[in-house]
Amino acid sequence: VSLDIDRWNLECEFNNRDHRTDLNGVDRLIVRRGQPFTVSLYLRSGLYQPGVNALDCIAETGPQPSEQYGTRASFGLSANIDTSRWSAAVTSPPGNMVALSICSAPDAPIGRYTLTLGQSARIEFILLFNPWCPGDAVYMDNEQSLAEYVLSQDGIIFRGSYKYPIPTPWNFGQFENGILDICLRILDMNPKCLKNPGKDCSGRRNPIYVSRVLSAMVNCNDDKGVLLGRWTDDYDGGVSPMFWRGSVEILRNWETQACQPVRYGQCWVFAAVACSVSRALGIPCRVVTNYLSAHDTNSNLTIERYIDENGDLIKSREMIWNYHCWVESWMTRPDLKPDFNGWQASDPTPQEKSEGVYCCGPIPLRAIKEGELIFKYDAPFVFAEVNADIITFMKKKDGSTSTVTNNTIVGQKISTKSVGSDAREDITHLYKFPEGSDEEREAFKRANHQNKLLKQQQNQGLHLTIKVTADMRKGCDFDVFAVVTNNTQSEKKCRLVFGSCALSYNGFMGANCGFKDLLNVELQPGGERRVPLRLNYSKYGDNLTEDNLIRLAALLLDYSTGEATLAVRNIVLENPEIKIRILGEPKENRKLAAELTLKNPLPEPLENCCFSIEGANLTGGHVISERLGSSVGPGEDAKVKVYFTPTHSGLRKLVVDFDSTKLCHVKGYRNVIIGK
Repeated sequence: VSLDIDRWNLECEFNNRDHRTDLNGVDRLIVRRGQPFTVSLYLRSGLYQPGVNALDCIAETGPQPSEQYGTRASFGLSANIDTSRWSAAVTSPPGNMVALSICSAPDAPIGRYTLTLGQSARIEFILLFNPWCPGDAVYMDNEQSLAEYVLSQDGIIFRGSYKYPIPTPWNFGQFENGILDICLRILDMNPKCLKNPGKDCSGRRNPIYVSRVLSAMVNCNDDKGVLLGRWTDDYDGGVSPMFWRGSVEILRNWETQACQPVRYGQCWVFAAVACSVSRALGIPCRVVTNYLSAHDTNSNLTIERYIDENGDLIKSREMIWNYHCWVESWMTRPDLKPDFNGWQASDPTPQEKSEGVYCCGPIPLRAIKEGELIFKYDAPFVFAEVNADIITFMKKKDGSTSTVTNNTIVGQKISTKSVGSDAREDITHLYKFPEGSDEEREAFKRANHQNKLLKQQQNQGLHLTIKVTADMRKGCDFDVFAVVTNNTQSEKKCRLVFGSCALSYNGFMGANCGFKDLLNVELQPGGERRVPLRLNYSKYGDNLTEDNLIRLAALLLDYSTGEATLAVRNIVLENPEIKIRILGEPKENRKLAAELTLKNPLPEPLENCCFSIEGANLTGGHVISERLGSSVGPGEDAKVKVYFTPTHSGLRKLVVDFDSTKLCHVKGYRNVIIGK
């Protein structure tokens, strides 16, 4: 006899909390796959009697539900819940209220579902990946890691340079109001879904498929993707990528402007948005930064660079980015050999096409480390990002070229935020074996990386390095040094060209910031010379990009042998610190003030000063901005009070941005513990 259902209660508050989705709100049912949830059914007539009453259940997702595609499941009542497949069981004693426990399959497609119970009840819910469920492909067996990589709504992205990694705060905001719906819309707008929605919805059971779709949809190069990239200093029609403090505003803008791309993104913005969407859908995810990252366009694992006789780079498609960010997602790889589960790299920044689309990954970190370049997806490109060899040629005025010795090593200090703290975790060892080790040689052999195998480190006669001082702050004048050492038995006569220029983080060079050409540098055997170069704010101030980077290059020519040696070092100028004081006792739903102060470090006034703050569960999902009425003179403080009302208790990150005419997008943050 079929149950006669009058009304029902989805018990959203209990279920969402139990499934760790309550931060999305408790006004609708959001559950994770492979884990039971309970709904209360109130019968119109009769009582529920075990073994007598039946209930036909049908779960459907997508526009063309089918059992063959796994987007439709029909099941009845069983004695107990079976968490390995769609199942339902009654957990209450006989009576006119029935507590019905329902469980989805741990490999069911994620997305919006309709569940039909018998003749009269139709309920709707959203199903997400479940990293807490051992049967789910994204299962992660560590509560601290899950708190960081799925539940944490803020984080740190490392920028700057490998000698000086700069932590930048980011508000991922994956549980803010409306964000989950936008993430599901991103899946629905992907070209594969528009072409064949039934097949695409079926693919959503697989985190490999979903993360590949996201890596294509976060950029808009061949679809209605979220962000448009721009790597010049002209941000007309949009805002500088440095403007963003978090993903929420970007995702909301994309949705409100009818899925037109948001302008503009660069690598850390693409990666951060991909991380927000992955966490929202339940895939454990983190943003990583690779310093001195190679962009190899022809897959030969070498970057060929040309310089002129001043040591300046001649532009080419193959670049070394000062840093590059991508994401890693946690999942099993049943399509590969058993040992390749765990972190998978995928890169949403549009660089090269993969299977005809601008996307990259996912590829297991283990495959990169071991040089297994035939594995899916895009192993050669990511392998080159961390391992490519750099060959430098000098183009002379007469048209001839010669090789230049250069000891730049690609793929340094690969970094991500630590679990449970803001410290930098170095994860280089997950991508590569120790330099010079037998395992490294084996990996290079497997990857057919001939160049690196041939390069035996020869101790060169003339050694050249660049040294810097500790205090390199924006607004100051300071010295940098080229240090030349003669390791030969004979006296050497050389020419030293020592120059500096503004640099963007992806390797493009700007205007000159200071230059010196010494035609006669003499060195005794075993001797050393330190040659200073003064960098003055009056010269570099107007040339810097928002990245605050200066490229230092020293080129040494040995007159006796004709050999050239190049040393390059990218330096980051420090922005001033934003001091953040919280006034009042931080409690949920109580108004708080933050006092923000920044001291002008420049020898000139700052105009149009503006502080902005945002933070998950702190600022109501919005950006709060406060402008200063007057300019701020050299050495003076820019100071404002900004008010906000936290909505949830716990540890939260208040992300602060300061902007003005001469000092752009200075970032700061403060961790705030909000009480109940």
